[in-house]
Amino acid sequence: MKLTGLFKVSLVTSALVLAGCGGDIEVTPTVNDTSVTDSNNTTTNNNTNTGGDNSGGDNGGNTGGDKEPGVTNPCVTRTVAGVEVQGDFRNDKHCYYDTSFASKALEITENITFDALPDGGAHVFAGALLIGENCDTSTGCAVPDAGPTLTIKPGATMAFASGEAIIRISRSAKIMAEGTAEAPITFTSANDIEEFDITGTGPQFADWGGIMINGKGLTNQCTNAARADDLCNVPAEGIVSHFGGDNNADDSGNIKYAKIFYAGSGPREGGIGNDLNSLTLNAVGSGSSFEFLHIHQGFDDGIEFFGGAANIKNIVVTDTQDDSIDIDAGWQGKAQFIYIKHGTIKTKKDVNYTVKDDEGNKIVQTINAGTNGFMGNNGFETDGEKETGPEYDDVSPSNPTIANVTVVTTDGRSIRDNDPSQAATFDDAIRGQYYNTMFIKEDNATNGTACLHFKDSDAAKNAVDNNLNFHSSVLACVANFTDSGKPLPEGQEYTTWWDNDGKSIILDKKGDVLAEDGFSTNPDSDDITVEANDLKSLNDDFFEEVDYVGAVSNADTSSPWYKWVKEALELADKD
Repeated sequence: MKLTGLFKVSLVTSALVLAGCGGDIEVTPTVNDTSVTDSNNTTTNNNTNTGGDNSGGDNGGNTGGDKEPGVTNPCVTRTVAGVEVQGDFRNDKHCYYDTSFASKALEITENITFDALPDGGAHVFAGALLIGENCDTSTGCAVPDAGPTLTIKPGATMAFASGEAIIRISRSAKIMAEGTAEAPITFTSANDIEEFDITGTGPQFADWGGIMINGKGLTNQCTNAARADDLCNVPAEGIVSHFGGDNNADDSGNIKYAKIFYAGSGPREGGIGNDLNSLTLNAVGSGSSFEFLHIHQGFDDGIEFFGGAANIKNIVVTDTQDDSIDIDAGWQGKAQFIYIKHGTIKTKKDVNYTVKDDEGNKIVQTINAGTNGFMGNNGFETDGEKETGPEYDDVSPSNPTIANVTVVTTDGRSIRDNDPSQAATFDDAIRGQYYNTMFIKEDNATNGTACLHFKDSDAAKNAVDNNLNFHSSVLACVANFTDSGKPLPEGQEYTTWWDNDGKSIILDKKGDVLAEDGFSTNPDSDDITVEANDLKSLNDDFFEEVDYVGAVSNADTSSPWYKWVKEALELADKD
C-alpha cells in the first residue's frame, strides 16, 4: 500500500516545531491540508489555491494541483512500519519530508541515498534524520558490527526546518557525503530556500541542529573497566544518543566538499555545555575523513571532537559563535589547512536559549532581532581530557598534530556569551604540536582581547615540558597573551615558550602577513622572518609538503584550496 502524497503537511504547521525547538518562530497556520488518498493510492487535493503562481494548497511554495500531469516524483521513498512513505514533490523542484518520513522518533535502519535535484531543488526535512539505531549497551542491546549508510550525492542540498532537526549517525552507521569542487553538497536551514522561508527573514544561526556522528573510538569519558566490558556509552551533548568504544581506527564515513550553514544551538535544557554544534565528531575513528568543508554561522562550535582520531583537512570556519575547532576528551587526530575568521552579524529574528544564572537556576536568554554582535570565541578551544584519575588513564589526553593554520580574530565579545575573540585557549592537560600557524589580531582598543589564553596549570606545564609547542609559527597580534604578567611554570615567560628557540616569532602587530587578497599569506612579507616547516620530518603521508606559513598560499590561485577559501570568505562577507 503506497501512501505517497498523503503526508502533505503544511509548511506553516511544520514551522510551529520551530517555536518549541530552538527556531523561535511563532506563526499561526491559515491553511489545512485536506487531501485524501483513495483505494487506488491516488491523491486528491481538496485545498483551495489562494496563492499566486508559486502557491498551492499548502504554504511554503507547494504547487499542489498546479503540477503538470505525468510529472514523476523524484523524492526518496522508504518503508516505515510496513508502509511506503515518499517525500512530497513541491514546486516541481523540491522534496519535502515531514515527520512521517524522518524524525527524532524514527530511526532509519536501511541504506538511504539522496541525489542532487535539478534546477536548484532541495531535500527539505521537518525533523531529524537519524541513521542507524542508537544503543546503550548497559540496557542489554548490542552495537552492530555494521549499520546503514546515508549517501548524499554531489550537488545535493539538504535543508532542515527545526532546531531539533539534526543528522545523527549512530555507532556502526556511516555517512558518505562526498561532493566535488564543482558540485559541493550543502547542509543548511530551510529558511535558506526561498520557497520555504515562510516568514521572509532568511536563514540564521541555530535554525537547525547540525550533524552529529557517533563513533566507536577511544574517549576518556569512559572508565577503563567500562570500555573493557563493552559498556562505554557516553551520552552525546544536545540530543542524547551514545558513543564510544575501543577502536580508534573506526570508520563512520566521509564528508568532502560540503557546506554546513546556520546550524548549532546555544545551551539547551541541560544548561551550559549542553549544545549542538555544526559538526560533532564523537569518538570518530581515523577511518573517517573530513575535507573541504565550509562551516558558517553556527551557534555553538564549528567542529567539536570528543576523543577518537578522525582527521580534518582544508577546513574554513566563518562567523561561528563559539569555538571554531573544539578539541576534547583525548582526540588523537591530525589536521592541515585550517582557515578561521571571526566576524559580525545582525540578527534577523529573536533567538531563545537556556542558560543557568548565578544561583544555578535555568533561565531563558534572548537575543533580539536586529541585534548587532560579534561571532567567535576561540579559533581553537583545546582540552586534553574530560575525566582524570587512574580509572580513565587508558586514554591519553588530547594530543593532535596540526599544520598550516590561519586564525583571524576580532576585538569583539561574542553575541551569545560575551566571551572574547581569541585565537586559541589551552586547558585540561592539553598537548599538541602546531606547525606553520599564523594567529592574527589587528585591534584590541575597545575590549582588550588577546590571542592566546592558558586556563589550566596542567596545560601550562605541558607547554614548559615541550608537549605543547608551536613550530615555524607567527603570532601577529597587537595583544598576545591573557594574564601576561603571570609566567608559565618554572618561571618561563610566554614569549620564550612561543619563540621555541627561534623556531617561531612574535610581531606584536598584524603587520604585513596577509597578501593583497586579504587572506593568503604574503610571500613578500617583511615581518615573516621564519621559514616554513616543510613537514617532511613528520614522516606522515597525511601532511602535504609546504613552503609557507599559514593556511593558504597564493602561489597558485587556481588550486582547489585557494578557490575554496576565497569563495567561502566572499560568501561570509555578504551574509
